[in-house]
Amino acid sequence: MSDESALAALAAESFSLDALRDGQLAAMSALAEGRDVLAVMPTGYGKSATYQVAALYLHQQQQKLHGRTGGPAVVVSPLIALQEDQLEGLNRHLGEGAAVAVNSAHSDADVEAAWDAVESGKAVYLFLAPEQLAKQETVERIARLDLTLLVVDEAHCVSSWGHDFRPDYLNLGNVRESLGNPPVAALTATASPPVRDEIVERLGMQDPLILVRGFDRPNISLEVVRHHEDKAKRKAVLSQVASLTTSGQKGLVYAATRKDTEKYAAKLVAQGIRAEAYHAGRSASERELIHEQFLADDLDVVVATTAFGMGIDKPNVRFVVHADIPESLDAYYQEIGRGGRDGDNARAVLHYRSEDLGLRKFFGTHAPDQESLLAVLKVLKNAGAPATKKVLAELTGFPPRRVTALVNQLEEADAVKVGKRGVRLASKAKLRSLVAHAVELAEARQRVDHSRLTMMRAYAETDSCRRQFLLGYFGEELAKACGNCDVCTEAANHPDVRPTGKETPDAGASPDPFPLQSAVIHKEWGPGLVMRHEDDVITVLFEHEGYKTLSRSTVMEHELLRPA
Repeated sequence: MSDESALAALAAESFSLDALRDGQLAAMSALAEGRDVLAVMPTGYGKSATYQVAALYLHQQQQKLHGRTGGPAVVVSPLIALQEDQLEGLNRHLGEGAAVAVNSAHSDADVEAAWDAVESGKAVYLFLAPEQLAKQETVERIARLDLTLLVVDEAHCVSSWGHDFRPDYLNLGNVRESLGNPPVAALTATASPPVRDEIVERLGMQDPLILVRGFDRPNISLEVVRHHEDKAKRKAVLSQVASLTTSGQKGLVYAATRKDTEKYAAKLVAQGIRAEAYHAGRSASERELIHEQFLADDLDVVVATTAFGMGIDKPNVRFVVHADIPESLDAYYQEIGRGGRDGDNARAVLHYRSEDLGLRKFFGTHAPDQESLLAVLKVLKNAGAPATKKVLAELTGFPPRRVTALVNQLEEADAVKVGKRGVRLASKAKLRSLVAHAVELAEARQRVDHSRLTMMRAYAETDSCRRQFLLGYFGEELAKACGNCDVCTEAANHPDVRPTGKETPDAGASPDPFPLQSAVIHKEWGPGLVMRHEDDVITVLFEHEGYKTLSRSTVMEHELLRPA
């Protein structure tokens, strides 16, 4: 029996997956052969099944070939709620103890029992938060196991381009190296091309199989409502949500600040709507309760910051309303993708006020702290030997998570190297010049972040098909206008007004010198990737400058671009 046949049989017998979706078997087979996989698939598509089946297959193969207990797959997952959901499903399918977790929700006795199950070979899956892998003792304990896979769930968190960036995720490439470079399965629901590239780079993935499936969600209607006054915008959000919930629909409202989530939720409750505010400032028990209530249909609406929603697989979310503009299309697409997962119609409505962009720019501005970077480098130079992050925190007085962020910036600038013994200086250059290079890279990141906000604004203000715009940002081409966005609806109601958009070239026209997804070089901004065409405008993503919109005629006239 071939690997694919064996994997398909195992999926059916052990997980009741009789029909696999496009890409699932290819991912399972690649992982079973030891190849890295990056799977970009919407929640509900079956990303988790790819590693679950492959890990069980490898576990069983170890037992057959070597006559000993098989090793586990380590699954890095950012939220305890997500870990517990997957634990429950795996143990239901494979028997109690097949999957275990080491996290703060479990007692010390339960944690030790979990380690015993892993080390004895009983457990096939070990779930950990990235913070656990920041502990050297945890990494060393896992390194003694015969690991089958390293699974990184919500892998967009690895990327500082991503919309839910977490410093502890950045260290996972070093963790992988410490574990002997096991095959990696990186899973995410949304990742634009630059995010995919950075996931591959950060995790040290070699020749990975990259699968992008189910990206278009044609059942979600796209709409933008323009506002001039903040008061009118707030009133419109409340009115729309009240109207939708009155008809029995359940949904999500996203707001930019914790304070606004509380305000909107309170006003909705005053109208008799079952609503709760969700943000990182609420206690873990409160957040978990809200999560459970929403999944059980005991709440009509959750008003949230971006802290809510990762991995939420609630099929009957009928609307996702944004009361404020998100910081990027990456974040927006992830958030609206929580609607309509049962395949039925859902609405994604963005309430847009151009003045709100200033607030987003403020949130997105994190000037690199030169003195803090220098303080870390001085400690390492004076130590003359590798220092653990714990020691760095003690000697600098910075909180551990702050140290992690600073080390990540310095590592990206090749100023330090992180290894088994800790962090060490990787350059003999002057400390001030190392800091200057780190700052230069950080400032390039800021330019890119601001450009992503500009693309978010362009989506809100476009007069072409919104779905074409959105998919183009993620490197996917939609040949025809979607017919399910407000721009297309307006055009249908007024046939004399045709929406602008991509034009089909004449049959005899010469080939486009800058086709979509082609690599180009700009005289000033260097290498880039062509992301989108619209009439005379070309959108190019530049590595150090971010997204730029260029006039095709100007580009051609002055030869600003050339194919790479």
